[in-house]
Amino acid sequence: MATLQELLLTPENAPRLIADTQALVDNEISSKGITAAPLKAAYKAVTSFAPGYLHEAISAMLPGMVIQLEPYWADFTTSGGADFGDYLAKRGPEVSESLLAVTDDMAQNSSRGAVVKAYGMVRGSAGKNIESALPALGAMVQKYA
Repeated sequence: MATLQELLLTPENAPRLIADTQALVDNEISSKGITAAPLKAAYKAVTSFAPGYLHEAISAMLPGMVIQLEPYWADFTTSGGADFGDYLAKRGPEVSESLLAVTDDMAQNSSRGAVVKAYGMVRGSAGKNIESALPALGAMVQKYA
């Protein structure tokens, strides 16, 4: 059986997956209410002061994210589930922390002070925000796998 990396990170799929991931992030940010003002401000700061950074960051994060999703995908496929987004959502806190391990590592090793500061401002609520995106994330992964 092919790994999730082998399925998703092909030369054909990777660029489309990056674009879809960026659209997913944009949609998630814009759907947040007033309580997400710090998240929206951080996102606006990063996209305004570092144009192209989000695309660059998604490209850099994708392999790590796929590695983090691999065990969930393996369990999902052996369990015969039909909806990977639903599968991920049922394991929300655990999956969120797995994915945040990638961004935490990137922030720790980043030389971009503004980005690290913006990340630090939203890290506390990041798990909750990722959890709300898991159904869409799972659907996207399933689309390419």
